[in-house]
Amino acid sequence: MPAKPQKKVNNMTDLTRDLFLELDRTDVLAPFRDEFHLPDGMIYLDGNSLGVMPKVASARAQDVVAREWGQDLITSWNKNGWFHLAEKIGDKIAGLIGAAPGEVMACDATGINLYKLLFMALDLRPDRKIIVMEGSNFPTDNYMAQGLIQQLDRGHEIYFVEQEAILAAITEEVAVVCLTQVHYKTGHLHDMAAITEKAHQVGALIIWDLCHSAGALPVDLNGCHADFAVGCGYKYLNGGPGAPAFIFVAKCHQGKARQPLTGWWSHAAPFAFEQDYRPADNIWQTLTGTQSILALSVLECGIDITLRADMAKVRDKSKALCDYFIGLTDQHCDGFGFSLASPRDGDGRGSQISLNHPKGFAIMQALIAENVIGDFRAPDIMRFGFTPLYTRYIDIWDAVMCLKNIMEKELWLNPEYDQPTAVT
Repeated sequence: MPAKPQKKVNNMTDLTRDLFLELDRTDVLAPFRDEFHLPDGMIYLDGNSLGVMPKVASARAQDVVAREWGQDLITSWNKNGWFHLAEKIGDKIAGLIGAAPGEVMACDATGINLYKLLFMALDLRPDRKIIVMEGSNFPTDNYMAQGLIQQLDRGHEIYFVEQEAILAAITEEVAVVCLTQVHYKTGHLHDMAAITEKAHQVGALIIWDLCHSAGALPVDLNGCHADFAVGCGYKYLNGGPGAPAFIFVAKCHQGKARQPLTGWWSHAAPFAFEQDYRPADNIWQTLTGTQSILALSVLECGIDITLRADMAKVRDKSKALCDYFIGLTDQHCDGFGFSLASPRDGDGRGSQISLNHPKGFAIMQALIAENVIGDFRAPDIMRFGFTPLYTRYIDIWDAVMCLKNIMEKELWLNPEYDQPTAVT
């Protein structure tokens, strides 16, 4: 059995580098790290933005290019299963998010999939005009909702509220509640079961964005009776930059509402080549056009690894890593102007820790120059993401010691660290 390191966090005076090395030696998830390509000397704490590459992904991509595309060409749609690949991978993702086979497709981008689901949900509640969203949510979700209601021009409104006001905002006027389970900036974790139950009590539908939770913590969509969900493939699922997203539609809603991007792949019989659109009445109705086979094939590599992990153990390690990071920064970085933006209680957050600092951008650039990789979100959030399949306990110790050194020696004052970058 693995050690229970999170129970030791309360006594920070006992923490030493040797303790963290010992935690790694007793970590049952440690062998998974060998399945990922990690540059020597790098402490990578940005898996909540882009997961690292599975070692098998390179060989898989080469096989798809050289054999399936290069040799088998068009026959690969049948011979190598290209046509059903989005469904096949969707069924695998279903096993990570508490969905059933036939309820998930791996396809398109998160924003596009959210657009489809918002349209479907509003179509199922034609007499209601309110969408409830979290105002500080990741902008794509909010932008897509704003664009959709402008295009529909049917009097819909978005009520932007924050975490503590969400339940009260879900009234009988609400058509759909659309929330990200784990907040991208602070990492706070919404109570999926309670919010979904409240939405259903008043006759509203629910859409969950799982971008920061799928692969990082146990998710049970069907156990909570969720209606719809979306998520991305390039964070904790380690599918590569711009990897295909996924879309979930509970079986009770399939065939009940038409999604707006009615391309030929969502037709009931795409190779009948009929003039008029006739939608599929299953999860295929969420598709639009031809999917990227190269991207889907690489995405599958990361998903296969994640499926072999015990998600309860992943969650336990995630909370422990975060707890240690908080404890060490409390102890070693006190007095440098940091404040904790994430919930201190592990049950109330995802797999990241965010720190506020007015000079957070420059400090993060100084960390990156030292090969400790996190990221920054305006105006003052430094984010550190922990992927338990490859993040080690020793990485937490070394990262905080590096941060301490940067602050003590004021290395972040170097003018080059305060220069704007295209991606933060």
